[in-house]
Amino acid sequence: MPIDATQPYDPNNIFAKILRGEIPSKRVYEDEHALAFHDINPQAPHHILVIPKGPYVSWDDFSAKGSDAEIAGFVRAVGVIAREAGMVEPGYRLLANIGADGGQEVPHLHVHLFAGKRLGPMLMR
Repeated sequence: MPIDATQPYDPNNIFAKILRGEIPSKRVYEDEHALAFHDINPQAPHHILVIPKGPYVSWDDFSAKGSDAEIAGFVRAVGVIAREAGMVEPGYRLLANIGADGGQEVPHLHVHLFAGKRLGPMLMR
């Protein structure tokens, strides 16, 4: 169910629980600013989720409240993950769903990395 990206951060969301180690995940990358793991319901042959370690609901929340180090670290981590996963060539899709109209389902900022096949148009036509 899509969420309102302006709501306060919920420390009991599934990604917060993954960060705390309360829920297992198949981790592929971790540093001081980001955690990446395989999606449990992949929408492409390769589907990795990347989340900041801080308590941010949306991109707007993160860009307004995150430190310069957190923002730079998160963006750099996404690039490192794509390179290490071999997604750069022949290509991948980076997607962040924000808010109810954007289809965000977990109230913790996250980006999806999709790869492994031709992904088609961005939006249904």
